[in-house]
Amino acid sequence: MSATFRGKPATQKAKAEPALRVTLESQVPVRKPVAKPSDQLNPKTVDPFCGPGKTQSAFSAVYSKGGIPCRLVHGSVKHKLRWEIPPASIDFDPLLVTLAEGLRETKHPYTFVSQEGFRELLLVDGAAEKAIPLLPKLVPALKTALTHKDAEVFERGLNALVQLSAVVGPALNDFLKHILTSLSKRLMDKKYKEKVISALQSLEEHGGKASFAVIKSKIPTYSSVCS
Repeated sequence: MSATFRGKPATQKAKAEPALRVTLESQVPVRKPVAKPSDQLNPKTVDPFCGPGKTQSAFSAVYSKGGIPCRLVHGSVKHKLRWEIPPASIDFDPLLVTLAEGLRETKHPYTFVSQEGFRELLLVDGAAEKAIPLLPKLVPALKTALTHKDAEVFERGLNALVQLSAVVGPALNDFLKHILTSLSKRLMDKKYKEKVISALQSLEEHGGKASFAVIKSKIPTYSSVCS
């Protein structure tokens, strides 16, 4: 009788070979990188202000690099800013714009520094003359804060808008239409209605009769506080 050869078909051998190769490769030990002496002398540091995602604005990067000439001083009751240069001698361009952009930040200390820094710069003598030329840049930054989903960011933007209006007066009227749409949407929310109405009244008081016409065109339900 002829011997019968019982071997695996060629197709089965082809399938077995890759599996065997993978098994053998998995058994090869992986060498871990050897730590260098310099790694112990220069350990990697973690920036506490850098989150897993992108920063909210350019303000945080500028602040971290020392580009904002003030720092937060923690008080027992109330925080305050310590200026390296007297605010009255600081050029508003681009610092005031950078602070306005920082209003959209949601992390400490950026939230406090941007808000308080913006307020204190607008308190110096001659602030109107310095701020008015920057309105084309300031208004978009404030609009971003006013459209932010975070309630605290919105309130910081609203406060900054009122402060700016009190300083520049009617000069803000030409830019109101870019902001009022955001405010009209917040009027629909009971949580913000009172604050928005108060802000609109401040805009009218500082902007004069021309501001009322702009506000009325965007928010028909608004009633003049000066009539």
